[in-house]
Amino acid sequence: MTLTRPSPTWLSQVEFRPAAKSDLPALEWDGEYTHFRRVFRLAMQDARSGSAVLWLAIVPAESRVLGQVFVQLDSRGRPELADGHTRAYLYAIRVKSRFRNAGLGSLMMDFVETDLVQRGYRYALLNVARDNPAAYRFYTRRGYQIIAPEPGQWSYIDHRGVRHHVDEPAWRMEKALSGPDGAAPTGPRF
Repeated sequence: MTLTRPSPTWLSQVEFRPAAKSDLPALEWDGEYTHFRRVFRLAMQDARSGSAVLWLAIVPAESRVLGQVFVQLDSRGRPELADGHTRAYLYAIRVKSRFRNAGLGSLMMDFVETDLVQRGYRYALLNVARDNPAAYRFYTRRGYQIIAPEPGQWSYIDHRGVRHHVDEPAWRMEKALSGPDGAAPTGPRF
């Protein structure tokens, strides 16, 4: 059976589960993200330690990864992003291209935000590249607001052992998460 473009009925079949070590090859998305192989292994180590959750969106009958959201619960050294208690940082938010603009991204974000509320987190943060207006509009519609510029300078070692430097200026965005009673958090943010 081959997956087709999602429909509302199809979206109801999407399930979320934490990534396992056996999912690492699937995170490379058929070679598109092979250069991040080491980055994914480090993220998996964070998940094993409890400082992160790597969520996958799948359709169980297909056993194929359609989307992902990595959530840093505690960022060790960057509490303004994720402090392990009230603030969590979302990254590697991806939907495979053929499943975009059909509601899967919103479904993923709803799931992750609900999970964070259940864990007691009050704020979700993310960075959006300044040259990605479509993503900026998506997050703004979801209630995220710019709180700071982010230089977006970082580096990684690819699957061949070569260090790459990335310069991707971004906006740091934040959303106050609603609790079970629907109320947004109050009180100090830090």
